[in-house]
Amino acid sequence: MKRLVELHGGRVEAYSAGPGQGAEFVVRLPPAPECEAEPLPEALPVRATSGLKVLLVDDNTDATESLALLLKMAGHEVRTAASGSAALKIAQSFLPNAIVLDIGLPRMNGYKVAQRLRAAPATAHALLIALTGYGQAKDRRLAEASGFDHHLVKPVNLNELLAVLGTHAGTPGE
Repeated sequence: MKRLVELHGGRVEAYSAGPGQGAEFVVRLPPAPECEAEPLPEALPVRATSGLKVLLVDDNTDATESLALLLKMAGHEVRTAASGSAALKIAQSFLPNAIVLDIGLPRMNGYKVAQRLRAAPATAHALLIALTGYGQAKDRRLAEASGFDHHLVKPVNLNELLAVLGTHAGTPGE
């Protein structure tokens, strides 16, 4: 720890009254340089894309629950699935307008799930959005070839996702 503090221009001091008396350690660092405050994020578009039935599919349940909450706050009806097989089952009864789908799912990856969703009459016209950590050109080409309409890279910009959902807002029931 001492070396790390020194690398930042600081110093570490240690004080003790003797064996068995405990110790006090003081870390002194120079003041941080002045920096400009980060601009506040833009306000979320209120209900600009509301009313869609959205299925979120990701094996990271914390991320999925957080995004689901934000989409519900924007006025969407949201269901979640943690696997490709669960997504296919839920999609047949929920009939989502849009499906936000992770590519890196276990057992059945998002490309295979997208192909099956496109092949099923009930979900063939749903808006398919890849939301993934895979962001290279080849990943985008694979997503398009698998039937995705859009390819977004994690971490998602909520306004960007809402804008993409807004392209489909006028087509409920498809």
